[in-house]
Order: sequence, then structure tokens, then C-alpha cells
Amino acid sequence: MTAVAITKPTRNPVSGFIDILRSEQCKLVSVSSTFWTLFAAVVSNVGLAVLLAVVLPGQISPSDLAGVDPVRVSLGGIHLSQLAFGVLGVLVITSEYGTGMIRATLAAVPQRRLMLAAKMIVFAVTALIVGILSSFAAYFASQRFLSGDTLSSSIGDPGVLRAVTGGGLFLTVLGLLGFGLGAITRSSAGAIAAVLGLLFVPPAVVSRRCRSSSASRSSMVALPALT
Repeated sequence: MTAVAITKPTRNPVSGFIDILRSEQCKLVSVSSTFWTLFAAVVSNVGLAVLLAVVLPGQISPSDLAGVDPVRVSLGGIHLSQLAFGVLGVLVITSEYGTGMIRATLAAVPQRRLMLAAKMIVFAVTALIVGILSSFAAYFASQRFLSGDTLSSSIGDPGVLRAVTGGGLFLTVLGLLGFGLGAITRSSAGAIAAVLGLLFVPPAVVSRRCRSSSASRSSMVALPALT
């Protein structure tokens, strides 16, 4: 009687990771929150840019209008769309913890770091594509309504292409920030609150300090005149 040795087929680690990426992509596109969050980000980015392009020239004097950056006006919608990207980054990871699906995910991929890396890559690529496309759409839509105006510019002007592309990169980074906070807290509410706090609290504090320092300097200048 002879013993037969059974050898298990070795699996290529690269193909295994590609399968994990495909699984995470299917999960990302299969939930409605992904579509609606990205839709809100694109609409707010383009819509606010068009609104600023229509309203701003009539609200500012020609002398002040000459000092306005046209690219900044075209990318004004990023202030709203950044919220959607940050929230989506949180939900990509925390939604599985909230529903308990993380157990099935970790059962299929026991390596937690590998699972997080796959989620992060899939989300980063999706956010990068949508962020850059929405930034370019906002720029061209805004310039369409600013045609022939002082604020009009061209994508070939110095620094314009870099600024518009940087808007998409900025949104991607904010989405990854939300993803990281969600992976740490594992709570949708806590991570979203942390994202909102990081987005709004530091600028408000810096702006308040700048106004306070400006007021103190003005009072110090006015004191000799009173004496």
C-alpha cells in the first residue's frame, strides 16, 4: 500500500489581492449611499461654482472685481463637496461595523491590514476620479457663465490646470481623512463629527485670532492720536 501525498495548490498573492480589490469595489458600488453622496458632491461643486459666477460680478465693484481670483471662484463649490467626500470616506469603513458585515469581511480576509488597504485603494481611486472630473466640470461650467467677463480665464493660463487638478486631489485627501477617522473610531457619528470639527473649527479659531490681533493693532495706532 502506497501513500499518496496531496499538495495544496499555491495561490498567487497578487491575484489574491486583486480579488480582494474586486470584492471591495463591488461593495462600494452596490450601496446607495455611495451614489447619492458622490452625486451630492458633484452637484454642490458644479452648482455653487455656477451660482458664484452668476451672482458675484453683480455684487462687487469693478475695482474690487479686478483683484478676485477667477480660479478660486470656479472652485468655490469645493467648500460644500468636501463634506460629502469626508462623509463618504467615513461610511466606507464604518457602515460595515454598524451592520455587522465586518465579521463576514474579516472571515473572508483575516488579514485586517490587507482588508483596510484594499478598501482604501478602491475608495481613493473612486474619489480621485470623481473629484478631478467634478473640479474640471465646475471650472468649465463657471467659465461658461463668466465668458467675456473680467473673471474669465483659460485652462492654459499659468497655474490654472494645477489648481483645478489640485481641487480634485484635495477632495480625495479629505475623503481619506474621513476613512482614517472611521477606521479608528469605528463609529459613523463619531467619525463624521470629527471630520466636521477638523474642517470648520481650526479655520474659525484662526480667523477669530486674526480679527482680534487686527483690532488690537488698530487700537494701538489710535491711542497716540487721542493723546
